[in-house]
Amino acid sequence: MSAALISPTMPPSYPCAAVMRPLCHTGAAHYVSVVYASLMIGDSAKSQALLFMMTMSKAQTPRTTPDARPSPEKASAADYYQLLKPRVMTLVVFTGIAGMVVAPGNLHPLLALIGVLCIAVNAGAAGAINMWYDRDIDAVMKRTVKRPIPAGKMVPDEALAFGIVLSIASVAVMGLATNWLAAGLLALANLFYVFVYTIWLKRRTPQNIVIGGAAGSFPPMIGWAAISGDISWTPIALFLIIFLWTPPHFWALALFHESDYGAAKVPMLPNVAGARATKWQMLAYTLVLLPVSMVPWLMGASSWIYGMTAGGLSLIFIAMAILVLQAPDDDHSASKTMFRFSLVYLAGIFAALMGDKLLTTLMQLGAS
Repeated sequence: MSAALISPTMPPSYPCAAVMRPLCHTGAAHYVSVVYASLMIGDSAKSQALLFMMTMSKAQTPRTTPDARPSPEKASAADYYQLLKPRVMTLVVFTGIAGMVVAPGNLHPLLALIGVLCIAVNAGAAGAINMWYDRDIDAVMKRTVKRPIPAGKMVPDEALAFGIVLSIASVAVMGLATNWLAAGLLALANLFYVFVYTIWLKRRTPQNIVIGGAAGSFPPMIGWAAISGDISWTPIALFLIIFLWTPPHFWALALFHESDYGAAKVPMLPNVAGARATKWQMLAYTLVLLPVSMVPWLMGASSWIYGMTAGGLSLIFIAMAILVLQAPDDDHSASKTMFRFSLVYLAGIFAALMGDKLLTTLMQLGAS
């Protein structure tokens, strides 16, 4: 045992080795990681995780670029804000609010606002941990090279500690402000994004975004649970809409950033299977998304107003995928257009869902 403990690699016999090793490659943030691991992994692995991380506390930080050793004074409030991936956070918050709006039940407006903030902060915290772990590939990708860590504006340990503290705090506050089902789903989304997508899948399989995309599908379920205190088929349908939307959305991006992902050795589908195979899969997902987007209407959770809107948007999404398929592989104009429309699509679907609910409520109030 003593020989194993002084080894720079955690013995495979440790049950938490697969998930703990990436979190141990820091200095200052390492003690915060102990708390994160203890709360998120569970008591059964806590003692082993603590023992290993104490042993690794003096290990050199790996995978950092030579110029990624700035002084802490360089990090500004704007840098910390960028760690939260604000663009991604916007859609996460929007779909989370939609889940709250369409859910049955009532919650004090202040508590609902706190719930929304918890969803936003938790999503941003997962993004910060993602930037900490991916700092090596961010440094070689044109799309991400200006992020705070590869740009030399922030010490990696600070980003990790920032993400962990916000993750724990947002889950705790969500539980206290709304209910522990919503808090549990929030923690699950965070852990899925960090451990399943970022650490396990992203660098190992071209299906990374398919499975890992589940993390971004949780917000409407979290919002629904925060109001109703339960989960039914409607929030599951909303989960599936985002889950099926994610692959064509990200593969459209990957098509015109293929060289970027190739330089970083991230096995996105266009780099592994080629552009043509990727385009066929994008079309397949949009075709499946059409009937799934109609489920809230078919289940009676919304009216024909949402049904018509969802159907129309889904048909346009399919048409975009067909245009991408017909375009030459070296012409990325269609994929760029589809990527931009995919953002409009998701926002439109959930805006229609909320608008439909509000309009239906107003009509019922008028009739009474």
